[in-house]
Amino acid sequence: MDRNPSPPPDTVDGEEDGNLDAIGETVYSKHWLFSTLTRLIHMVSEQSELDAEGQMQLPDDDEEDLCRVWDMAMDKDVAGFLQEFKATEILLGVIAKSRCPRLTEICVGILGNIACFPETCLTLSQNEDLCAVLLLLLGDADPPTLLETSRLLLTCVSQKDVSALWLQRIRQQTSVCSSLCFIMCSSTNTDLLEKVGELVDNLFDLDEELMRSWITAQPSEEEKEKDDGVSRLDVASCLLEAAKQLRSESLKGLEIYLHALQLLTTIDEGIQTFATPEGPSKAVWDFVCGVVCEDFCQPNDPPVVLQEQKTILLQAYAVLHALYRCRNRWGSLPLIGSILRVLQYHSDGKHGGPSKDGTKDEQLQALAEMTAEFLADICIQIPKDAVADLVKTGYLTEKTSLTAASSLVPNFKMAFQHLQSMLSETDPQLADVVRKQFPV
Repeated sequence: MDRNPSPPPDTVDGEEDGNLDAIGETVYSKHWLFSTLTRLIHMVSEQSELDAEGQMQLPDDDEEDLCRVWDMAMDKDVAGFLQEFKATEILLGVIAKSRCPRLTEICVGILGNIACFPETCLTLSQNEDLCAVLLLLLGDADPPTLLETSRLLLTCVSQKDVSALWLQRIRQQTSVCSSLCFIMCSSTNTDLLEKVGELVDNLFDLDEELMRSWITAQPSEEEKEKDDGVSRLDVASCLLEAAKQLRSESLKGLEIYLHALQLLTTIDEGIQTFATPEGPSKAVWDFVCGVVCEDFCQPNDPPVVLQEQKTILLQAYAVLHALYRCRNRWGSLPLIGSILRVLQYHSDGKHGGPSKDGTKDEQLQALAEMTAEFLADICIQIPKDAVADLVKTGYLTEKTSLTAASSLVPNFKMAFQHLQSMLSETDPQLADVVRKQFPV
């Protein structure tokens, strides 16, 4: 041969080398990822040797590269490659040595993205040391780190293959409850409160025993000595504080915390907590009552507003109904007005009927049933003075009276009869209108 042989087809222009360096089907470079993680290990080790006390600053170039790894970890192939490369152990070592909040946040964020895929989440969750460190990180003072830690824990708890394992660890690690309670009752960070609320709500929804143990837990001696106005293990009060913070900031967050409070009312221990005179029931009642009376389904809103607000209204009324039954009946004319308005808007919007596909909107139907039952509990012994005030303030009109009657007559005849009796004594003309339509 008078010339060198041609390279194999796959290696023309170095194409094969590029394919070998690519991670899976991505364009991301294995070599670059190796070098970035290796540099991270050296950087943290050197910093630890030079300064064992001071807080470390993350150089801009290193932060940019690590944030790139954070983004890359959202890809399934990259997440799998990071696991093969033992990135979990590397990041655990960095977190353990880190004295830089931003570095800790990024490392936990990378782990959070790795955990988004079932296979890599399973491998990550089997690392007991990592899991223990992550649960302890809930006591960290850095909000961004807390946000990423909460996101990672929520991701793991939400995956059925590892959920039971995480729930067991959380039950065993008593600091989790106090750490989350402290965040809920002291943080003003909307994103953090939302994510912590999602985590707590999911934990309660998945594990009734855990919810029971948290609501009956007693604060330690150290926590008793701290005079911050809210016991860190008073779970209901901490949920309430977070809900107050989010009321004007995040509808989604408020909805999450109302659902968590609703879950507390589904167990005997929760009801007992609300039933005690020194418990948080009055504070929770006043807040949730204010929410439904002032923020949602207002007189100038169109009936279609129920479609937008049905979930949060259902949860709010569920909490109020449970408190009403266990706390010897607090009265509130605006609350009765709100209930009547919801029933009226439901009736006006014909929301209970079938949709285009022939199915009913179950949430709207549940809201209508919940408010009707709540109204029945109120009306079964409503005093004459209260009915007179409802008429005087305009909450009980001809239209809302007929709506109330149509909601009560099918299943709550005794409540309707008592309301009709009181109405006959306070406004005979209005009572006659109702009697003609509903001659019960």
